[in-house]
Amino acid sequence: MTAPPPTAPAREDVPAQRRPVPGLGWLRETGRLFSLAVTTVGAMFRRPFQMRELIEQFWFIASVTILPAALVSIPFGAVIALQVGSLTQQLGAQSFTGGASVLAIIQQASPLIVALLIAGAGGSAICADLGSRKIREELDAMEVMGVSPVQRLVVPRVLAAMFVAVLLNGLVSVVGTLGGYFFNVIMQHGTPGAYLASFSALAQLPDLYISELKALIFGFIAGIVAAYRGLNPRGGPKGVGDAVNQSVVITFLLLFFVNMVLTGLYLQIVPPKGS
Repeated sequence: MTAPPPTAPAREDVPAQRRPVPGLGWLRETGRLFSLAVTTVGAMFRRPFQMRELIEQFWFIASVTILPAALVSIPFGAVIALQVGSLTQQLGAQSFTGGASVLAIIQQASPLIVALLIAGAGGSAICADLGSRKIREELDAMEVMGVSPVQRLVVPRVLAAMFVAVLLNGLVSVVGTLGGYFFNVIMQHGTPGAYLASFSALAQLPDLYISELKALIFGFIAGIVAAYRGLNPRGGPKGVGDAVNQSVVITFLLLFFVNMVLTGLYLQIVPPKGS
């Protein structure tokens, strides 16, 4: 007698656990980051609001960014004024040096300087603070007691970063403009009257609006990315340090991309002055 053919293994009725698709980890991280951003925006309008925490975080971020922002804005304004002045001299349009340099400072340089400083100084501190709380299981204890870590810790820090960014943007714009004026008039022998006249001829109020809007959005991005990486550290204390570095790098990449998008939309929506 021949042996019966081997039977096929029975199929399990319970479906196997889905394995994550390799190479799509960045997509999951992006979704979680976006989810945290939406949750944070919704928690801003819920009570109780942590006003004391907001004031403390606002003062801390402002104290570590005011002086560096003022010092960095001077060479930025000088470099832009010198470069634009040299270019306008070659084109025979030296009378427009003031307007071109001031517009570059207000629209582009000032929001980016503020955002980079907030991400590097304030954002790294936010990430390290939340990361250390996470590995000490303080956030888990808050959830057990029914306290939302997002509403209690993340919302005040994100709002503080946004408010400081808007206020610092005005400071950097003024200091950078004064630095550009000084270097153009003193070093390139420009005319003070022509510098101011070209500024009033080319600049318009929406230029300041887009600058403040950029600073507000950049501050939100810096705070959200720092909070997300701080809430999700990996590997204990070493993971907290890695999360701080990652938050700064990710924030820089997002800032330059969002700045490109906002600048393109602004140039398409708002016509240049005199056109």
